Amino acid sequence: MTDTVTDRFLRYAVIDTQSDPRSASQPSTGKQKTLARLLVEELLAIGLEDAHLDEHGYVYATIPATVDKPVPVICFCSHMDTAPDFTGTGVKPQLLRNYQGGDIVLPGDTSQVIRVAENRALADQIGNDIVTTDGTTLLGADDKAGLAEIVTAAARLMADPSIPHGVIKLLFTPDEEIGRGVDKVDLKKLGAEFAYTVDGETAGHLEDETFSADGVEIEIQGVAIHPGFAKGRMENAIRIAGEIVARLPHRLAPETTAGRAGFIHPTDLSGAMEKARISLIIRDFEEHGLVEKEELLETIIKTVMADYPGSTYSFRVQRQYRNMKVVLDRHPEIVENALEAIRRAGITPVRGSIRGGTDGSRLSFMGLPTANLFAGGHAFHSPTEWVSVQDMERAVQTLVELARIWAERA
Repeated sequence: MTDTVTDRFLRYAVIDTQSDPRSASQPSTGKQKTLARLLVEELLAIGLEDAHLDEHGYVYATIPATVDKPVPVICFCSHMDTAPDFTGTGVKPQLLRNYQGGDIVLPGDTSQVIRVAENRALADQIGNDIVTTDGTTLLGADDKAGLAEIVTAAARLMADPSIPHGVIKLLFTPDEEIGRGVDKVDLKKLGAEFAYTVDGETAGHLEDETFSADGVEIEIQGVAIHPGFAKGRMENAIRIAGEIVARLPHRLAPETTAGRAGFIHPTDLSGAMEKARISLIIRDFEEHGLVEKEELLETIIKTVMADYPGSTYSFRVQRQYRNMKVVLDRHPEIVENALEAIRRAGITPVRGSIRGGTDGSRLSFMGLPTANLFAGGHAFHSPTEWVSVQDMERAVQTLVELARIWAERA
C-alpha cells in the first residue's frame, strides 16, 4: 500500500460507512467495521503493535515515545462514519489536478456544481489538487480526511525516530454523525490526558468552542373520528403538528442564523390522525440560550394545543452535548500548542467556534479535554463535498509538529 495522505483518503472514501440513527446496535451499521479493519491493518503495517478493533467498533493504537522525559499523553481522534444526510454508497472520487479557478461541474450529475460563490475557500486553492465526488454521493471527507491525515502522520513519526515526541494515542470512533461517537469509548484503556479531534474544515482553523445541544421529542395525541362524522369532534394530530412547526420563528432557523446565533430546527415529523411526533434539535453557544429556546418552543405548543381541548402532548428534552470551551479554558496549553503547530506547518492559524459539535464536545466533559483541528474538507454531508490534497498534507504536518511541540514544552 502506498502511504501518501491522498492515497489513504481515496482508499477510505470508497468504503460505505454511513451510520444509521434508527439502529440500536453498536456500531449502528456493521459496514463501519470494514473500514475499521482496514485501518487496523494499516496501523499494524507501520509498526503500531497494539492497534486493534474492539467489540464496540472503536480502533485504538499507540505511537511509542521517542524521548525519555515525561510528556503528557495526547490523543489524535477522528470518526469513521459518514452522515446519513446523503448517500455514501458507490462513492467515485474525482481528482482535479492544478485547479485554475471557476465552478466545478461534477460528471456523474451535471446539475451538481461546486460553485465559487458558495465555496469562498476555493479562492485559496488555485494551483492545488482537489478531490470531489462525481455528484451522486457524498465524498466522506468528514471525516475520512481526518483518518487519512492521522494515519499518515503516525507513519511519518514511526519512520523517523529522530522526531522527539511522547506517547501518542490514536482513537477512531464509529457513529459520530448520529451523536453516539463516544458512547462506548474506554478512556481508561486509551490512557490519554489531552486530545485533538481532526474533524474541522478550512486549513489553519482550530476550534475550542462548540454549540451546546439538546434534542426535543414532542408527541401529540389527537382525537381520531371517522371523517364522515368528524365535525366538531375530530382533532387531527397531523394538523396539530403542522401548526406547531409552522409557528416556529423563521429568525431562529439554521438557514437564517450565523455566527453565535443559535436555532430551533425540526428534523423529523411523522404520524397519523390519532398520534404524531415531531423531533427537533436546539442549538446555542450558551446554556441559557438553550433554555430560552426550549421554553419558547413549549409556549408555542401550548398556544396551539389550546385550540384542541381533547388532545394532549408530551415534551421531552434530551441533553446531547455541551460547549467544550468551558473545559478547554482550564487547559490553555492544548490550544496554545496547536496554534504553534499550525504556524510551523506554514499556515496562519485561525481560532474559532463550531456551529455544531464533535466527539471532542463529549470527550471534554468525560474527562478528556479535546480541541478540534482542521481536516481540510468543505461542503460536508452533500454531493458537492470537496477536499484539497495540499490542505490534507498541511494537516499531516500540523500533527507531526504538534507531537514535537508537546515534547519540547513538557
